[in-house]
Amino acid sequence: MLVTTALAIVRIRSLFAVVMLSGVFSLLSALLFVTMDAVDVAFTEAAVGAGISTVLMLGTIALTSRFERISSHASSPIPLVVVLITGMVLVYGTLDMPNFGDPNAPAHVHVLPDYLERIPHEIGIPNMVTDILASYRGYDTLGETAVVFTAGIGVLLLIGGLGRRRRKLVADDKKSEDA
Repeated sequence: MLVTTALAIVRIRSLFAVVMLSGVFSLLSALLFVTMDAVDVAFTEAAVGAGISTVLMLGTIALTSRFERISSHASSPIPLVVVLITGMVLVYGTLDMPNFGDPNAPAHVHVLPDYLERIPHEIGIPNMVTDILASYRGYDTLGETAVVFTAGIGVLLLIGGLGRRRRKLVADDKKSEDA
């Protein structure tokens, strides 16, 4: 379903449909993360990917055109080559990763025992995921919150600018009617 949605996003010219399908893609990704027992990542994907990003893109469409303009010049094969090379490098980078759920993976052998030993004494919260997200990854969570806050401020500024522009257009129309 993810691949079908991605292909539809690439083929459609209606920007509104692209934004809606991007939201669907994010929700499908969140479902995939839930199936992989990464509920915290799934929650972030659903909130940021399907929620805030969709609102930001809809705000952008309100300020621009609703349809993609067809390019007047011939398309170059260079972007396709760059995407294919990047994809091959990413696949190559995953070849030596441990299998999903492998109990002998380095994260389970080296990192997890250290966390399990330190967390009860250092933090004292019974939920290990909350401990890790709130303490060890606190700066990362703070950074993500700052990004979401900045995006929200940007949308408010864009929407405020749109209101001034509309008021100016109405005023200009009245002037031209009076003349």
